[in-house]
Amino acid sequence: MLKKITVINGPNLNLLGSRKPEVYGNTSLDEIVSSLRKRAAELGYTIAAVQTNAEGAYVNAVQSAADDSVGLIVNAAAYSHTSVAIRDALENLKIPVVEVHLSNIYAREDFRHHSYISAVASGVIAGFGPLSYYLALEALAEILKHS
Repeated sequence: MLKKITVINGPNLNLLGSRKPEVYGNTSLDEIVSSLRKRAAELGYTIAAVQTNAEGAYVNAVQSAADDSVGLIVNAAAYSHTSVAIRDALENLKIPVVEVHLSNIYAREDFRHHSYISAVASGVIAGFGPLSYYLALEALAEILKHS
């Protein structure tokens, strides 16, 4: 039986492929998730993907994932820099979390240099565009192999 990894995406990530391609690239979120599903299956996992523009819905997705997922890949987007509520929901988990950012948040505006999520994540991958998600999946699979 395949084990489930949940990927939770935050605000405006539904616009990937068309929103600021010079920052976020031309790959859509659906394309990223489709590729993740293929690689996850090779590793023995399934992917459940959620995208929401609402902070409360993001918290609900985190809490739901705790019940049936072995790990999380999260891109809270702008909420990474503002949401204590999402941080608190992630901190409560007993499963590993890998934080993802498509862009290098440290090469952008100062307010993006701090993420509330990083302190409660197993690791952070940023700045590699869509490859960030694949690297997160590989890292999470490695963490799970040793847990």
